[in-house]
Amino acid sequence: MTEIRVIKTNGSITAVDCRGHSGYAACGEDIVCAGISTLVQTALLGLLSVAHIKVKYQRNEKDGVLSFNLPENLDETSRRDADMILGTMLCGLSDLYTEYSDFMKLEVNE
Repeated sequence: MTEIRVIKTNGSITAVDCRGHSGYAACGEDIVCAGISTLVQTALLGLLSVAHIKVKYQRNEKDGVLSFNLPENLDETSRRDADMILGTMLCGLSDLYTEYSDFMKLEVNE
């Protein structure tokens, strides 16, 4: 099961921790794992390459780990950009969760 924890502070996502493999299908054929990975990795790439936010992240492909934390003191524009990127990620993850909750856990802490 893939476990995803999203941390919000003052209504904004400030950290994401994604761990494990979903177990929906064999490696390379697992559409749940692929969907989760695509959503989370694309959000991280958007933060780094589009919004130019220096996000601290760690990744371990073997163990299925991708986690990142946003800097604490973002300016107003960067915060707005991060909110849009991460809000979109959370919408996608939530939608995926409605169909595949047996293979993923989604926790949002505020």
